[in-house]
Amino acid sequence: MSLSLSLPPAVRRPASLVALAALPVVVLGCFFVLPVSGMVARGFWPDGELDVGAVLEVLTRSRTGRVVWFTVWSAGLATVVSVLLGLPAAYALHRLDFPLRRTVRALLLVPFVLPTVVVGVAFRQLLGESGPLGFLGLDGTPVAIVAGLVFFNAAVVIRAVGASWESLDSRPAEAAAALGASPAQVFRTVTLPTLRPAIVSAASVVFLFCATSFGVVLTLGGTRYSSVETEIYLLTTDLLDLPGAAALSLVQLAAVVALLAVAARLRHSADPSVVRVPSRPRRPARTDLPQLAMTVLLLALVAAPIATLVVGSLRVGDAWSLGNYRALDSVGDQQALVVPVTDALVTSLRTAVDATWMSLLLGLLVALAVTRRSRSRAERRLRTVLDGFFMLPLGVSAATLGFGFLITLDRPPLDLRDSALLVPVAQALVALPLVVRTLVPVLDGIDDRQRQAAASLGAGPLRTLLTVDVPVLWRPLLAASGFAFAASLGEFGATAFLARDESATLPVVIFRLIGHPGAMNYGMALAASVVLAATTAAVMLAVERLRVPSLGAL
Repeated sequence: MSLSLSLPPAVRRPASLVALAALPVVVLGCFFVLPVSGMVARGFWPDGELDVGAVLEVLTRSRTGRVVWFTVWSAGLATVVSVLLGLPAAYALHRLDFPLRRTVRALLLVPFVLPTVVVGVAFRQLLGESGPLGFLGLDGTPVAIVAGLVFFNAAVVIRAVGASWESLDSRPAEAAAALGASPAQVFRTVTLPTLRPAIVSAASVVFLFCATSFGVVLTLGGTRYSSVETEIYLLTTDLLDLPGAAALSLVQLAAVVALLAVAARLRHSADPSVVRVPSRPRRPARTDLPQLAMTVLLLALVAAPIATLVVGSLRVGDAWSLGNYRALDSVGDQQALVVPVTDALVTSLRTAVDATWMSLLLGLLVALAVTRRSRSRAERRLRTVLDGFFMLPLGVSAATLGFGFLITLDRPPLDLRDSALLVPVAQALVALPLVVRTLVPVLDGIDDRQRQAAASLGAGPLRTLLTVDVPVLWRPLLAASGFAFAASLGEFGATAFLARDESATLPVVIFRLIGHPGAMNYGMALAASVVLAATTAAVMLAVERLRVPSLGAL
């Protein structure tokens, strides 16, 4: 008799849950917990002895206060603006039917997976002295940083709230309208209370993304305006102040855990009595013109930096030219690079492929583990703990993770400093929460009675998985793979620490080009940014055609 059959049911189900999550837990333990704890330990024990005073001293610095305050208010403002712009677009794109609706929805999702360094370059091109909006004098200001954060995160609101809006039963709102309620009254009294958990959950995730943004703040703010994320990077690389970096890492980690707990609680706080019947989109009416206008405005705001980037890449001096693109097979002016940009693109694609299969394997195991039906309080608590644990990479500083890799994975049996897998593993950890959040709602929606019926007919666990889950899961798996590939292709924070000069990825090369003087280097950075943006956009347009509602709904 097998071990699983000899165990009592009360023990067998938690044991199978642990077995299913064993590989992801080991991987995160080795490549997330160990590096992060190693980085924090290096700060608290700088000379082999505990020195809490050095860490506490960091928290009392005036600069630390300014950095934390800038992080809070800039992320808060960007969150508010993202919600205000995202709500009308979510309604228009998920409740109305008009030409090119799916194309517009895909285009508005693209910014979320664009490389942060590309967005930074695009906004510098738009707001710089020679840019179309240079007369506003916003280049290098907090306004530019907030605009870049909104550019990224409005898509999160559209996807998260739009998916909930699309599933609402339209009859209560229609009944309220028939009784004489105005559209504003219907929204305030019927729709908004139902959507509130989704809105607050989306806002908490957006705030998390804004507060931990790295490339946008570093590119647009430099050292003048630092968030907690970029300050950790600067303390680690420029000042070698590990106690300071450790202190800020702990502050950030505590905030991340709190925000993830809030988001998880709100995801499960929707009123179970609310009828959720996916309704067919309807043709727009005159009362929908404000929402459509706001959607067009948001699309224009998203298109402006990208269009400016493309135009700038096609200009050499005062003439139109493809010279910047032809120069991509060189190492730039004054040997700015070690390898040509074309080699970096190949490295990025190869690395993203490796990171994608790793994140898919781990994400599928995690999703299967956390969506199993709980039959006891212990099992339910274990699932909740695992769900939160696997979401932690979503908000931990990329600088902390990248530097932690360098100082902890440098001795046997995990001496991976020269391993080609180091960068893909780091990128897979970044993409893992995105994969999990795409697959979990799909698996949650499968009626467990189908699995029980298959088992009662003699199907084993593998056969049940193939006949019940796979037919429903294959399309979301493809969507998750595209999402993970695009996110890995543009990952910059951890990769900036780990990638060697001869094997740098495209985002790292772009950042190095804009840091070197010379018109040729800057033009190459613009052209490389367009290539990277076009690649991620093509991937996301293909993913959108799969029509997976949970995609991007963190």
